Formats: sequence, structure tokens, C-alpha cells
Amino acid sequence: MKQALLALAAVATLSGATCESLKSLALPHTTITLAEAREPGSFTPPLANAKPIDRLPAFCRVTGSIAPTSDSDIRFEVWLPANWNGKFQGVGNGGFAGIIGYAGLADSVRNGYATASTDTGHQETHTSPNAEWALHHPEKVADFGYRAIHETAVQAKSIIQNFYGDAPKRSYFDSCSNGGRQALMEAQRFPADYDGIIAGAPANYWSHLLAGAASGMRATLAEPQSYISSAKLPAIEAAALAQCDAADGVKDGVIENPLACHFDTSVLKCKGEETDACLTQPQLSALNAVYGGLKSSKGQQLFPGLSPGGEAEQGGWEPWITGKTPKDSLMYAFGTQYFQNIVYGDPNWRFQSFDPDRDTKASDEKGAKLLNSNDPDLGLFAKRGGKLIMYHGWSDAAISPTNAIDYYLSVQKKMTAARTDTFLRLYMIPGMEHCGGGAGPNPLSKHTLDKALEAWVEQGSAPAEVIATKYGEKGETLRTRPICPFPQVAKWRGSGSTDDAANFSCAVP
Repeated sequence: MKQALLALAAVATLSGATCESLKSLALPHTTITLAEAREPGSFTPPLANAKPIDRLPAFCRVTGSIAPTSDSDIRFEVWLPANWNGKFQGVGNGGFAGIIGYAGLADSVRNGYATASTDTGHQETHTSPNAEWALHHPEKVADFGYRAIHETAVQAKSIIQNFYGDAPKRSYFDSCSNGGRQALMEAQRFPADYDGIIAGAPANYWSHLLAGAASGMRATLAEPQSYISSAKLPAIEAAALAQCDAADGVKDGVIENPLACHFDTSVLKCKGEETDACLTQPQLSALNAVYGGLKSSKGQQLFPGLSPGGEAEQGGWEPWITGKTPKDSLMYAFGTQYFQNIVYGDPNWRFQSFDPDRDTKASDEKGAKLLNSNDPDLGLFAKRGGKLIMYHGWSDAAISPTNAIDYYLSVQKKMTAARTDTFLRLYMIPGMEHCGGGAGPNPLSKHTLDKALEAWVEQGSAPAEVIATKYGEKGETLRTRPICPFPQVAKWRGSGSTDDAANFSCAVP
């Protein structure tokens, strides 16, 4: 412990700045509220009911607030490890943010990175998604949408420079969901902030994603007979697997390529008395609407629907789509909060009135410029040598996996496929739910994608396939599988264990 604190002191000797002296550092529209040297051990985040975070090295903790406008209060933390690897890693946020990502900060300093996270300009005190902070506060919406994550990166780099006496040699950003939206926002609007970016399950088409959530609410909840209870999800998943699981030559409880799956949901229709093993016609119509996604009154696809598979998994449709009871789902909370507080500024707005043409247009008018990060022009990011890895789980019940493909293809169309291949990879992960979990192996453990990104940025080694692992309850390896760069998929060679990645190869379907 003493040795670790001496390491912090050694940093001060080299740079001329102690941890505590950062409290008086003058930065544009920024107030530093705390700068303290932390001993190795545990740290309890200043959040309600927070548990201690263990196994932390010695680090300098800096907290503060950034105010680019009179209505801004972008709170942030920068953690500076004694044994710095010379790099910076930004930490993103999920949902409507409002909370600094302490788990991400801890993970980063354990691996030697100087790191920073922000609450994006508001403080979340609710246990469910809430956007009341945005009501009649357009500057706070802008902070949440794009400004906070950029301002935090800029100020964090200044703090790093002052503390270590040197700027980061490389800067990385890795986040998922809203964090994936933030990741793409950085690449599009602020291409100089990061050298390498990982964007997981990006909520980048925010204005249509949440219009789709409202559309799904209307389909499943507007009429009581349309509601699909979570008790029916095992039957839905079983029917999807029966039709599509073995299409890749391997029956393993995972649909390898849902794009090739044409799920006929009519097999689920009750032929007599309703049970949990079947769906009534109103429920079947609601199910097809969820798979079908957001469409205009003329049938134009405005946002893609969900993919078959993973409906009954722990992080599948129950928390996101059906809820344990009606109006108890995360999509209900996100869609309602968004339209009430950001689109219409009317707490009395109700999903029953949702019209796909009118309300999607209104969502675009209020949300697109501030919240969407679906600009396909990544030319400036590519020109300065930036590298971007996107990933999305095929069993994601929060954000349509096809949305990631749509964005990837839009970049190819804008910049040509050959040029896109020099800086962008997309990995579609069979069986993975929203940002992790699910029936299939995933490549997020042991920093597999982070290592692939850094090798690409620092050594020029473009990633091909990455190995995903499915672990058991005791940490044992149950299955490995290659995850292939889109549009390739993993194909079994026809011999050897189907639980061993060595017996698969990547090929275009």
C-alpha cells in the first residue's frame, strides 16, 4: 500500500503536480470540486445503496462540473492510476444516463488506463428510466445528446496532461446501448477525441428507436386482449428455434443467422382454449408487430423490428417488451418518458394516441439533431486514422440488431465498401442479448474486443474473426465459437465438436 502511494508521489515529482494540486487547475467553464489520492483497496461510489468496488490500485480521483451553458451541470470524474499505461479510456452511459459509470472507471484503472465518465448533465434519482430532467430544458437535452461526452473527453485529457506531464499516447472509448450511441456520436461529430472506438448495440437512431417503442406499446397494450404475458415467451422462443435453429447445420439453441430465418408465427395460434403454449389472434398480431418494427401508414419501414430467438432468456423480452405485468417493461418507460418530456413537453401524453406518421415526424423534429448519431460520413474519423468496431447481439430485445447492420451498410454506401473496410468492423453475435448475456457465447469477456481494437490502432492489425466463449456457473468454458465480421457467419466444418471454435470457419452466407 505504501509503495503504491509512493508511485503517486513519483508522478508528482515528474510532472510537478500532486493529486491534490489538481483542485486548483483552471479549465474552460469547468469547476473541479475534489482531487484526492486514493489508497489501494475499495471505493464506495456516492450513490444510494452503492456497494464497495474492490481490488482497486492507488489512483488520483478528480471530480468536477462542466457548464458550457447557463443551464448545464455536467458532472464528471477522472481517475488517474499511479501505474499509468500511457493511455486514456472514456466510459459511456446506458439509458438516459444520469449516473457516472463507476464500474467502468474501476475496470479501466485496474488495467492501467487514465479514465473518465460523466452523468451527461443531470442526476438520476429514480430506479426506472426517467427523463423528467429534460422537460423544458433543451440545453440539458443537448448535453445528454452529444455535448457532455465530448466536453468530458476534452477536460479529462487536460487533467491527464497536467497530472502526468504528458498527453495520452492513445485514447479509446468503449460502451454499449446509449453508450454505443455516444460512441458513434464521438466518431461523427468529434473525430479527434478518440483513436479507437467500440460501439455496442448502438441506440444511434434514437428518434426512431423510441418511436418504435411507442409503436410496440400501442400494439401490445392498447387493447387488453393484445397483451402477451411473459408466461408465453418460452412457447414463442421454442417455436422460433424449431423453425430456425438447425438452419446452420448445428442445433445448439441459438439462431446463427436470423436474416435467413423466416419465422412463421402462425404455428402459435391457439386452436382451442387459450393456454401459455399458444397465442390468441390479437396476441399474434401484436407479436408480428414487434417483429415487424415501426412502419408508416403506407408500410414504409421506419425502424426495424426484433429478431427471433432469445425471447424467454433472462435478459430477453420480459424486462424489455412484456414486463412482468402490463406497463412494467423498460420500453414502456423509455418510450413514455421520451415523448412526454422531450418530444411534446407534455406529462399527460399517452401511447394510446401514437400515430406512426405524425409522432415519428415530431420525434425527428425534436430529437434527431441532438440525439441521433446515424450520420454515415465518417470521413474525418477515418482520415486521422481512427478505428471503429461495432457489435450487436442477435437476441437483443432492447434495440433491433438490424439497426446496426443498416448503419454499417449506410457507411459503406456513403464511403464505398473498400474504404469502409480500412477503419470499420461490425460483429453480429448469435444468441447474445442486450450488451451481453444470452444463450450463445459472446466476445465481451476478457476484453477480447478491446484487445482487437488496440492491435488495430497501434499495430495496424485489422481484426478478422474474434473468439466468443460461453461460461458455466463456476466459470468453466462450455462452448467457444468464432464471431465473424459482417456479412460473414460461422460455419461448422461438418466434423469435430460443435462446442469448439476450431471446428468452424467464417464464410459469407
